[in-house]
Amino acid sequence: MKRQALDVFASELAPEVRQAIIAGTTRVIEKRQTTLAEDYSDSDALRRLAGQVRQHALDHLDRYLPLAERRLQDNGVQVHFAHSTGRALEIITGLVRASGTRVVTKSKSMASEELDLARRLGDIGVEALETDLGEFVIQLDDDHPSHIVAPIIHKTRGDVADSFARHGLGDYDDDPEVITRRARRHMRKKFLEAKVTITGANFISAESGRVAIVTNEGNARFGLAGADVHIVLAGIEKVVARDRDLPLLLSLLIRSATGQRISSYVEFVSGPRSAGQPSGPREMHVVFLDSNRSKIVGGEMREILRCIRCGACMNTCPVYRQSSGHAYRGVYPGPVGTVLGPLLKGDENFAELSDLARASTLCGACGDVCPVNIPLPDLIARVRARSHRESTVRGKTGVPPMWGYSLLAGHPVLWRLAMRLGRALDWLPLRRLPLSAARAWSGSRTLPKWRGGRFRRWIRSRRRDQDV
Repeated sequence: MKRQALDVFASELAPEVRQAIIAGTTRVIEKRQTTLAEDYSDSDALRRLAGQVRQHALDHLDRYLPLAERRLQDNGVQVHFAHSTGRALEIITGLVRASGTRVVTKSKSMASEELDLARRLGDIGVEALETDLGEFVIQLDDDHPSHIVAPIIHKTRGDVADSFARHGLGDYDDDPEVITRRARRHMRKKFLEAKVTITGANFISAESGRVAIVTNEGNARFGLAGADVHIVLAGIEKVVARDRDLPLLLSLLIRSATGQRISSYVEFVSGPRSAGQPSGPREMHVVFLDSNRSKIVGGEMREILRCIRCGACMNTCPVYRQSSGHAYRGVYPGPVGTVLGPLLKGDENFAELSDLARASTLCGACGDVCPVNIPLPDLIARVRARSHRESTVRGKTGVPPMWGYSLLAGHPVLWRLAMRLGRALDWLPLRRLPLSAARAWSGSRTLPKWRGGRFRRWIRSRRRDQDV
């Protein structure tokens, strides 16, 4: 995607797209608040506990990851470790080729988005069908997800009906039942043809080796029923210490992601089918993806790996709601993507996405709703600071030095003078200034009307009212 300032992208966004995003996120926010308030007297205490549970597993990943490997192997699972997305692709394409299949069914997985897995399997002549309805529409349109839970939050049902009509799945009909029936008819043939199914993992228990998979459409279960080989692709951070951690994390994940108390399908897969089972995969593979995660877990922004991919931070973020996930240029949009995206890219590519951290109000809403208590505003500020340091070292910086602000903020007389003179900015033609930096800055930004200098007057008027 063309590099573009997030505010410029937002200004050019079609009104109907913005309205679809705002309507979709608002519904989930309201449902989340209702279910949490009705079910828990202190949901904030649960958030803090869940954050401690996730951080404990991350802080001791050197112990729990090998333990998870042993438990999975005891259950008959073949475990693979991939240090990079390239290595993960090699492992998965090798397994698919060995199966001899020409069709693979794929359940929703953000880790697979990091690999661009469906497209890369297509490059070797294997049809990788996205079986989540939203991801299926994305695949038809050659688009990419705008949200980590609701990938087509930026589309209306009319858009989906148009897409189905263009790709020969039936005449235009935006009735949701018709859309889902047509998708079901198309997918069920593929479920029967596919010898391999690929899923993600919401969590993997180090205690038992159970893989938790959460869906609302049953597509993961359909894939498991018909395939000979099950491949799980999971980041190393998906490991949790104990089975008893799963009810807490699943309860908060589901309420935060969709506002439901429980998703339609919550499955615990322990391994390939046993001798007495009539169906299910004969082979199961778990591919643990590192891709800079082991470096993140020991760094200053380690808390971001607590993320359980619920999307609550996006739903509440005023910047995301105005700009959509497509504005973020990476696999993970919104506040979590602002932090995680640059870190996953690695030190040498950090600057490529770190500029998105400046497109944040730091209002704190994302930190307030995170079900695992990630201090997202603090982490975004750290990304900003690191980006500024690295840009300064390279001799290029997109933000002005802060010594001027420090000087004004430390001297009340100078501050009052600056507030009075600030009105001149309403008439200052920034684009005509001789400084190229000023022209470049103003080319992608519009200054709001000056509002400074009123706070002191408001305080004085309040004091007079109280004295009276």
